[in-house]
Parts: sequence; structure tokens; C-alpha cells
Amino acid sequence: MIVVGYSADPFGRAAIEHGIAEAKLRDTNLLVINATSGEAYVDARFARSGEVHDVEAHLQDSGVPFEVRQPVGVDAAEELLTAMDSPDADLLVIGIRHRSPVGKLLLGSVAQRLLLECPKPVLAVKPHGL
Repeated sequence: MIVVGYSADPFGRAAIEHGIAEAKLRDTNLLVINATSGEAYVDARFARSGEVHDVEAHLQDSGVPFEVRQPVGVDAAEELLTAMDSPDADLLVIGIRHRSPVGKLLLGSVAQRLLLECPKPVLAVKPHGL
């Protein structure tokens, strides 16, 4: 299983594309997780229902078996790390963005935590041109 950490932005879309490619390459399924610690209206990276529908339609068109989860009130990194603890999980795919050192200090870095703590391989991607 390929686990994708999805955010409703170009970085999340890049993660989806690479996740689909990896799932096809490995002939396995995809688990897409879009988690938020707060309410959807305060987290710009949490996908709204229309965005989720679009992602599901795109995944359906890809032909890869998939599941989409949208837990609310959880730590996104913890949710992804828990998914990666599954014996079926082979690879974690995340979108990654450049942040200044101050931005990392103030906001923390989910990506940094995943890269350091994930017990299995992590593929960090970014959209073309960024």
C-alpha cells in the first residue's frame, strides 16, 4: 500500500500524482489521508467536499484501488505515521515546500517530522516548476 499525505494545494496534488505512479509501479493500492487538527474552515490545506470529490474522481480514472480518509481533530503527522505502521504500508508520499528557518521554528514542520520518524521509505515531492 502507498500512503499519500494530501493537502488541498499544488503540493498535495503532486503527492497524489506520484502516489498513483508508485501504486501502479508496485501493483498495489493507495491510501490518501487529508487530516486536520482543527476545523476545516481554519485549515486551508484541509480539502472541502468538492475537492475530495475531484480527487476521488481522478483516483477512479487512474484505475488504482484507493481509499480516502479525512480525520478531523488529529495530528496530521501522527495520523500518517500510524498508517505507516501497518504491515501493508510500503511507502509514504508527501508534498514538500520550502520554508525559511523562522517559518520552521514558528510553525513546526509536519514534513520534517515524517522524514525523521517514519519507519519506512518516504518520497517527498513538489510540483513541477516550484
